[in-house]
Amino acid sequence: MKILLIEDDVMIGENIQIALENESNLVDWLDNGIEAEELLLKHSYDVVLLDLSLPQRDGIEILNSLRKRGDTVPVLIMTARDTVPERVSALYAGADDYLVKPFDLDELIARMHALVRRSCGRVDALYSAGDVIINSATRQVSNKQEQIILSSREWAILDALISRPGAILSRSRLEEKVFGDLTDIDSNAIEVYIHGLRKKLGQKFIVNVRGVGYMVEKQA
Repeated sequence: MKILLIEDDVMIGENIQIALENESNLVDWLDNGIEAEELLLKHSYDVVLLDLSLPQRDGIEILNSLRKRGDTVPVLIMTARDTVPERVSALYAGADDYLVKPFDLDELIARMHALVRRSCGRVDALYSAGDVIINSATRQVSNKQEQIILSSREWAILDALISRPGAILSRSRLEEKVFGDLTDIDSNAIEVYIHGLRKKLGQKFIVNVRGVGYMVEKQA
């Protein structure tokens, strides 16, 4: 997943970034509201983790601007503001979830995954097709009941595809998911990772729609 982390506390930000990147996510971390708002105008993300007490621009202002221009990216608020009126205000402003500091990183990550699943219309964390079973919450993948080990980039591609079963994702979209803003990318990199996934999950698991992109079938 591509995640925008907006947090001005260095220790908290570093810990969250490390935890998320250890799960093979792409994380952009900013520590002030102005830069965060500018980045949100230029790039798309799967989820935003937003502190409220930020220098230069308050988190609620960022959230209001995001929703007013019609951006529906899931936003998880993480803040020390713990009164009921503050929670209500953030939720009415368009926040999808609200987590009070201090919090457990495992809870943050679990809530984040739940938001992304719901935003994709996928409530269940399990995806299955034939002998392949994928748990997006735990990142466990099995084929014919045998556990499959995936590289971080193989997982990034697989997660993007099962997040939208039946939808065709272009190579450029998959490159964005896997490599973020990197520009020095081999022209056939995505094809190489798709080939590796097919060897592990079956040649027919990922469908190539010639000239358009890749997809996995909808679940029955």
